[in-house]
Amino acid sequence: MLPWLFIVASLTLALASPSAKRATVCNGHAELCDRSFGNVTFFGSHDSFAFTTDPIVLARDQEVDIPTQLGLGVRLLQAQAHMRNGALHFCHTSTYPSHCRILFDGGTVENYLKKVKTFLDANPNEVLTLIFTNPEGVSIPNIWKPAFDNAGITPLAFVPPSIPMKASDWPTLGQLIDSGKRVVVFLDAGADGQGSGNFILPEFPMIWETPFSQTDASFPCRVDRIQGPLSTQDHMYMINHSLNVNILPIGDGVLVSDPVDAPVTNGVTSIVNHANGCAQFAAGRAPNFVLLDYVNIGQGKQAVDILNGVA
Repeated sequence: MLPWLFIVASLTLALASPSAKRATVCNGHAELCDRSFGNVTFFGSHDSFAFTTDPIVLARDQEVDIPTQLGLGVRLLQAQAHMRNGALHFCHTSTYPSHCRILFDGGTVENYLKKVKTFLDANPNEVLTLIFTNPEGVSIPNIWKPAFDNAGITPLAFVPPSIPMKASDWPTLGQLIDSGKRVVVFLDAGADGQGSGNFILPEFPMIWETPFSQTDASFPCRVDRIQGPLSTQDHMYMINHSLNVNILPIGDGVLVSDPVDAPVTNGVTSIVNHANGCAQFAAGRAPNFVLLDYVNIGQGKQAVDILNGVA
């Protein structure tokens, strides 16, 4: 081989080697690069698709769109999906798919994921978590996976070596970024992490949650949804830190998110107190996910930075 060809070949190999490609800033902080995914707290948006500034729309849970949420530091996007007119939509409803149009239709899952992909392309040192709900048990290989494929996110999705994984066994944020597999996807129902959709992971065998639809502003902590075989301490966990108000206090009532109290609910004191109350169930660990309504109000990002020890 000619000397100059040898030099070029050697340089190419060096640039392609893992040692030459190491993230030094991860999710905005150098300190997080060597931290396990299972030991990082992520700022989350509840019903991320349900955004509008119109206060008359009672089904809204956010005021700003997906790009703005991500720009605010949100690194967990949560959403509920239903089939509508033959396509999978992110939709705010509790009973029937037809209510998507009446309550809140956030558009197709595929179009939503394309917005997420635009953010990921522009921010190569960010690890993003997606937690979606699938109440109708929509097919993973036939419906969910094609939405990820068409949006271009499938190649970025992490596939764990085994399921379930303990919180302590996850790779670091730096390793996820270096590998190019920096999107972690969970589904609450219908996923088993097998087959062609093996990157779509079952949530509750690896993540437990606190109760949702909370109306108590003190947010007492309780382990609400969890599946075995891992112990509670070995699970990651999410605090549903969204306050609701009952606007029809008769019968079963009607709960809607509370924007009036959002500055306090999303304040550092309220979030950290909720997290501290849950630490007893997680061997003292901070929550992995802090899920908020109205992420543009309050101090959600600051509270998460405090929980991560980077504030």
